[in-house]
Amino acid sequence: MPKFAANLSMLWNELPFLDRFGAAARAGFQAVEFLFPYDFATEEIAHRLRENRLALVLHNMPPGDWAAGDRGTACIPGRETEFRTGVAQALDCAQALGVPQLHCMAGIAPAGVSEAQARATLVANLRHAAQAAREHGIRVLLEPINTFDMPGFFVSRPAQALAILDEVGSDNLFLQYDLYHAWRMGDDLARTLRTQLPRIAHMQLADSPGRHEPGTGDMDYRSLFDLIDELGYGGCIGCEYRPRDAGAGGTDVGLAWVAAHGQALQGEHA
Repeated sequence: MPKFAANLSMLWNELPFLDRFGAAARAGFQAVEFLFPYDFATEEIAHRLRENRLALVLHNMPPGDWAAGDRGTACIPGRETEFRTGVAQALDCAQALGVPQLHCMAGIAPAGVSEAQARATLVANLRHAAQAAREHGIRVLLEPINTFDMPGFFVSRPAQALAILDEVGSDNLFLQYDLYHAWRMGDDLARTLRTQLPRIAHMQLADSPGRHEPGTGDMDYRSLFDLIDELGYGGCIGCEYRPRDAGAGGTDVGLAWVAAHGQALQGEHA
């Protein structure tokens, strides 16, 4: 049965961020993920993880200036020093929080930067990040993100991401396979899972359309979970969706999808 991680950037948004750890534990999760830890004291996040008996399985490297539209800097020529500073910051957090893998957002190439320039910059930056992370036993992940939700994102298709991983050639660099993003871009999910599973270190889910819970859209998650079980995937699947009910308690009500799809959360928190 797949292991699920609660995405605390998306779930329980009616609560302050640090209170979402307890909500995830009470719901039965044993693992969590989120986008960025950098606005909070690392010691406080570590405390919330310990007191709720949760493992943090993933967070992102710094994305640049998110408010100004940055969605990662890895493909942007001229910002290599900023990128490397972010890698070091992410690794410091990862070591303090026991995180085994970091997501490197490729970014949106600025106007005037050719695809070849952006790709060369991304490859060089990923090579640096993978080498730095390897020294700490940490994996680096590259995620294709659909261009409907994030227009202009440089890496949008799994095949493109895999080709970039091949070019980088690092043994601790893996694909982060978000089933929702891949579906939106027309990927054959079952085929990719069957042929590329050894290169997938982390998965995420949401249904489409809407990016809500499984069962609210057109994706056949029951069959996908059966296939993931059949293939023996040992990583986590991050629940990175927006609850259809955005009000107080909506996340917990929406978790009825778990049992409805023949699944279970692994935690037994009182």
